[in-house]
Amino acid sequence: MSAYVGCLHIALDLAARGVPVLPLSRDKRPVANCRACRENACGGRPVMKTPGPCRCVRPCHGWAAATTDPETLTSGAWGWAWRQAGSVGYHPGGAGLTVVDLDSPDAVVWAHNALPATRAVSSTRGQHWIYLGAMGSHNAVRPGVDLKSSMAYARWLGPGTGAMVRLPAAVRALLAREETTPARGRVVSSIPGPTTFSRDVAGGCRHNETFISEGLSRGLALIAAKRESGAGGQTFGVARFLAAQHANCPGPCALGPVREQLVAAAVAVGVPERYAERAVARGFANVGAAA
Repeated sequence: MSAYVGCLHIALDLAARGVPVLPLSRDKRPVANCRACRENACGGRPVMKTPGPCRCVRPCHGWAAATTDPETLTSGAWGWAWRQAGSVGYHPGGAGLTVVDLDSPDAVVWAHNALPATRAVSSTRGQHWIYLGAMGSHNAVRPGVDLKSSMAYARWLGPGTGAMVRLPAAVRALLAREETTPARGRVVSSIPGPTTFSRDVAGGCRHNETFISEGLSRGLALIAAKRESGAGGQTFGVARFLAAQHANCPGPCALGPVREQLVAAAVAVGVPERYAERAVARGFANVGAAA
């Protein structure tokens, strides 16, 4: 069986089980974007760097192109990618899974001592531990340990052994610790803690504090609900809607704290900080509301 047929067979089997898949090149990375999508010239697929209009029929944009549609997987537009594929990738978050990628023997020993046992798959240098439940993704949450779930891909290494268990608090805590523990000589993130809108510094705004706070609360709830996918696009939509409320204000409206909270909410559900900042900036720029 050729590598092409073998990868496609595995991909179709996974897709039938509800696991979104994509071809990976021989260097274990997603295949390169086509010329039209290179450098996200097309705008990117939803929840990518920018929530854009890409409708490319090829497997461009990495994990965001992963699909369970057999017609797409067997299409001529994907055939070129399968012919150069070295393995199959999948989007764990899209399947409601989290992969704890243990990239060294020491990391495997640590997992046996620190985490509940679940399905384990051997990798080149360690193991993948797979849990039921999606969360944010982050590399290097501790030495030799990456978390792959939402907005990430993992390489299919086989079915593994053991029964999958629900995503435990111990794994979620790894992400929380990474987001709150500063690196040497640095703060962990430029995102501040929760803030509130103050009418005192918004002399040109025609809305009261209650109006703005209620709208912000609804927007934050919409973003928080997008824990598996779509948070980037939702953040852009919320930012655009909130900014539109101030399009006719004489200004300044002092919406800096509002923008910060939108970014923080997006990051909390797995959107990379710089992508969240870009989505919020685009939402406000499209309307022109004062920051």
